[in-house]
Amino acid sequence: MNNFVIAITRTCGSGGTSIAKLLSKELGISYYDRKIMKIASDDSGISEEIFAAADQDQKKSIFYMASKSVYNGEIIPPESDDFTSNDNLFAYQAKVLKELTKRESFIVIGRAADFVLQGYPNLIRVFIHAPYENCVKHEMDYMSCSEKEARKLISRTDSYRSAYYKYHTGQDWHNVMNYDLSLDTSIYTYDECAEIIKSFVDYVVGKNSKK
Repeated sequence: MNNFVIAITRTCGSGGTSIAKLLSKELGISYYDRKIMKIASDDSGISEEIFAAADQDQKKSIFYMASKSVYNGEIIPPESDDFTSNDNLFAYQAKVLKELTKRESFIVIGRAADFVLQGYPNLIRVFIHAPYENCVKHEMDYMSCSEKEARKLISRTDSYRSAYYKYHTGQDWHNVMNYDLSLDTSIYTYDECAEIIKSFVDYVVGKNSKK
């Protein structure tokens, strides 16, 4: 099977989503971000609104920021009081990602997918980042907001993403050892990043197809 997954983790303002969209168009494959929640809702029978609300609640939770519950693949059954817990909602999203690997090649943004899909042979784990001031300028342009608002948005978003990753994986979001590629968008354009990732996909899939 030559299906592959590109799992993109990105800092706020670095352009990770734009690169994912470029790759999706050029490779002719889907990219998933919050759409995973819709699929997980259909799979579990849990309302999509509950998934979305949990996502927002986690962003505000001090407890969540200071704790961890490393994902182990377990799905909690419907009869349990914890069926709609944040951990189980994450587990259903992870289940969807694993099932997608059997059907198609795709790109996934965030969702700790690099950890969830570890061991999958054609997994390409990418960390997209840029210097802080570049990210601030990007967000000011993209969001049409002030510098102060951009800095606040970046701080809040990156803090949440780092805590989310730590909570579900037990690992450091910024640790380069978690990824196969680390790309700085102040050095490479989005198009160049897409080309680098595509070349690496070809290498990984080609190498594994010979085994």
